[in-house]
Amino acid sequence: MRSFDEIFAISADRHGGADALEAKLSPPKSSAALAAIPDDRWLAQMTRSVFQAGFNWKVVDAMWPGFEAAFKGFDIGTCALMDDEWFDKLVTDTSIVRYPAKIMSVRDNAAFLSSLARIHGSGAKALAEWPSEDFAGLLAMLKKDGNRLGGSTGQYFLRFMERDSYILSRDVVGRLEAEGVIDKAPTSKKAMNAVQEAFNTWMDQSGRSLTEISRVLAMSTG
Repeated sequence: MRSFDEIFAISADRHGGADALEAKLSPPKSSAALAAIPDDRWLAQMTRSVFQAGFNWKVVDAMWPGFEAAFKGFDIGTCALMDDEWFDKLVTDTSIVRYPAKIMSVRDNAAFLSSLARIHGSGAKALAEWPSEDFAGLLAMLKKDGNRLGGSTGQYFLRFMERDSYILSRDVVGRLEAEGVIDKAPTSKKAMNAVQEAFNTWMDQSGRSLTEISRVLAMSTG
């Protein structure tokens, strides 16, 4: 496996030099800044990511004011208590994407955040303070305890919240394969552990965040 500096050099050569590459990198928010974001905004981004999965992102973006109104500002307590009458109204609401299973995920993910809040003080705090060295564990928890938050949906959700994260895009997977970390897109716990170990090594070598390393890996092939 190449060192981070070697992979950075490959990316820099492809993207106009080290300074140009640095300009394309941005660090994630701090844990304190993330923990200060209200839980309703975490639920809103969860919902946005769930509805964008396998769908035209621009359509969801254009309809987003309708989502905010339909789900009452994504108030956690309110959404967690979604009843049949409200659900039935939502599945006929033309201001949102009418996808029953994804609509129901809002209720379930509100309950999920509420459960985190009971333990940690807020859902935001739980997600913000999860160690980057076990980001694979955070993704596994989202898949297990959340609704429709597995795979790339959970990864993009956390990236859009500006939480330290990696996204296993085709380009990132290509670099991980080139470095012998994995031999295909990771789906098993063993493969995800190998990915995490590689990122941890590069974090130790560089002092950079998962977010920055992920971007450098992506730009080394894309």
